[in-house]
Amino acid sequence: MAQVELIMPKMGESIMEATILKWVKQVGDQVEVDETILEIATDKVDSEVPSPISGTIAKILFEENDVVEIGKVIAIIATEGEEVAAPTESSSADVSDSSKSESSGASANKNGKHSVPSSSPQPQVAMTTTVPPVSTSNGSGNRFYSPLVKNIAKEENISVAELETVPGSGKDGRVTKNDILAYLSNRTATPNVQNISTNPVATKASSSPSASVSVSGSTEIVEMDRMRKLIADHMVMSKHTSPHVTSFIEVDVTNIVNWRNRVKASFQQSNGEKITFTPIFIEAVAKAIKDFPMINVSVDGTKIIVKKDINIGMAAALPSGNLIVPVIKGADQMNLLGLTKSVNDLAKRARENKLKPEEIQGGTFTLTNVGTFGNVMGTPIINQPQVAILAVGAIRKKPAVVETEYGDLIAVRQMMFMSLSYDHRVVDGFLGGSFLRRVGDYLEAFDHKQTI
Repeated sequence: MAQVELIMPKMGESIMEATILKWVKQVGDQVEVDETILEIATDKVDSEVPSPISGTIAKILFEENDVVEIGKVIAIIATEGEEVAAPTESSSADVSDSSKSESSGASANKNGKHSVPSSSPQPQVAMTTTVPPVSTSNGSGNRFYSPLVKNIAKEENISVAELETVPGSGKDGRVTKNDILAYLSNRTATPNVQNISTNPVATKASSSPSASVSVSGSTEIVEMDRMRKLIADHMVMSKHTSPHVTSFIEVDVTNIVNWRNRVKASFQQSNGEKITFTPIFIEAVAKAIKDFPMINVSVDGTKIIVKKDINIGMAAALPSGNLIVPVIKGADQMNLLGLTKSVNDLAKRARENKLKPEEIQGGTFTLTNVGTFGNVMGTPIINQPQVAILAVGAIRKKPAVVETEYGDLIAVRQMMFMSLSYDHRVVDGFLGGSFLRRVGDYLEAFDHKQTI
């Protein structure tokens, strides 16, 4: 009948590319509508791409670990009646080399996996009869190098002249990924003078000694997973970007603890939701941001971008042990019940790896609860491009001085440390400290007599 192009779907406003993690279906396999064809990953979330039609996989244009731009054709599906040719080794090799669009070392972060829902952008389809191969030239000479090969060469400080000497096993002698990796494995440890980077930072990094390997078997080497690699990159980038300052206060949350203990059973019975401390913290943060809007900003060079929306990200644990930060949009527009529903829903779907890409984007401020791990305080790293992040510690009973009409008394109170890390480029000690104190004031003034 016809052939249909499977397009790399758009997974969010700021996402321009995705990495192919796994082809669930191969050439010649039958697929039904909405059946998963492949798994992809962005720097935000992992997803399963469903088939837009019923048919047979006729051609796969990219391999696993390829980084593909949004909107590019990634596979061809033949509908009923269309013949599908069996894949050949030569055609697979050609696609393997010519279809690469980015480095296989692209950062990746396993933030959860889900099927693309009907409300999310679906894979686009278009009628076609032929698909031209994709190739990339290095701009000099007659030899072609894929972006993947060129990127590997750049990372390994291989000059153009040296790259020309690498034997190629691909079509027309083209250098494939396997060719350059094989070359690197046999490459001499002492580089030629022409291959030494003129960038002092790059030279230092390339000449740094590798980690020692235990020959006794008492050391285990574990490769970072995709999410941990991206977290590592993001944290290092944040420290390089923002001069971090952290302020601390201790807050009396006795009224909040007593109120929650009193209403949690009736609250769940009447609303079908468990009431936790997180929505109460978010409510106080949203109020304080309205009082100090310059906390709700980002930096673009020498420009300060003031955000009118108050979108609070909350760090949530994934089954893998890594963290993800779903975002509550318009937190200042919600009451405590609305915040509770949003917090519970996002936390539940985070644990189930079912978050949508747009639900982890657009945050303007982040809250992290280190008290979940029994820690009393922490110094969190700013979630770029935001300029501040608040950490709340474990709530513990402590003796504290209480002012009463009869004078000061020592009583057992529920106390909690809070810490605010902020970007000292745009948030000075006065603003950061005042904001943090205002959040504490709102928590201490919590109305323990209120009903929902």
